[in-house]
Amino acid sequence: MFPVLRGGAVLAPLVGLAALGMGACGYALAGKGSFLPPYIQTIGVPTFTNRTTVFNLETELTQKVRAEFVGRGKYRILPDATGADAVLTGEVVSATPSVASFTAQQLASRYTITVAARVELRDLRENKVLWENPSLIFRQEYEAQSGTSALDPAAFYGQDRSAFDRMSSDFARTIVSAILEAF
Repeated sequence: MFPVLRGGAVLAPLVGLAALGMGACGYALAGKGSFLPPYIQTIGVPTFTNRTTVFNLETELTQKVRAEFVGRGKYRILPDATGADAVLTGEVVSATPSVASFTAQQLASRYTITVAARVELRDLRENKVLWENPSLIFRQEYEAQSGTSALDPAAFYGQDRSAFDRMSSDFARTIVSAILEAF
C-alpha cells in the first residue's frame, strides 16, 4: 500500500516521480508547433492545376486546403504567391472511377473514385522546397446511381457530392498536417 497523507492524498514525491517517468516515454501531442521556419507567416495557395477532365476539381481541392490552413489559425493564407513567404502549388494528375462492387444482376452497386495529385510547398525567401509529395493518392467509395457509367468521372461529382466532400476534406487535412507537423 502507498503511504497516505491527511485527506487520502498519495505522497507528492510518488506523483512527481510518476509524472517524470511519463514525460520520458517518447510520445508528444500531434499538431503542436510547426517545423516551418519562423519567418514564414504568409502562405500563398494558388488554385491547383487540373490535368483531368473533371470540371472544377482543382478549385474544390484548393478551397479545402486553404480552409484547412485557415482553420489551424497560425498562418495568413493568400490566393496567390504575391506577398507570400511560401507558396503551396498543386497539380491534380488524375481522377479515375472504377466499379467497387456489383449486384446479383451484375450491375455496378458501388464505385470508387481515385484522385492522384502532386503538391509542393516552396520557401520563397530561400527558394527551396520545404515539403513535397509527388504521388498523393486519395480514394472514396460511393453508392451507384441509376443511369451512371463507371467510365464517367463527372457522374461521381454530380451525383454523390458528399463522397467528394469527404475525399477533398481528407486530401486537405492530410496535406496541411504533413506540412505543419512534419509527417
